[in-house]
Amino acid sequence: MPIPFRRTSKTRKAKRRTHQNLNAPSYQICSNCGSNVKNHSICKECGFYKGKQVIKIDED
Repeated sequence: MPIPFRRTSKTRKAKRRTHQNLNAPSYQICSNCGSNVKNHSICKECGFYKGKQVIKIDED
């Protein structure tokens, strides 16, 4: 395998890596209890999803 003649510049390296960033997860507010819930997930506080109770959560 040949060795590159010239070094890869910082700009060229940065252009190649522009899509490699971290995205913050998006949250919604639960329609039942008002807590933060990840999109398309069951609420861990009350067990509701899309206005329907999916799992029963025991409150201690």
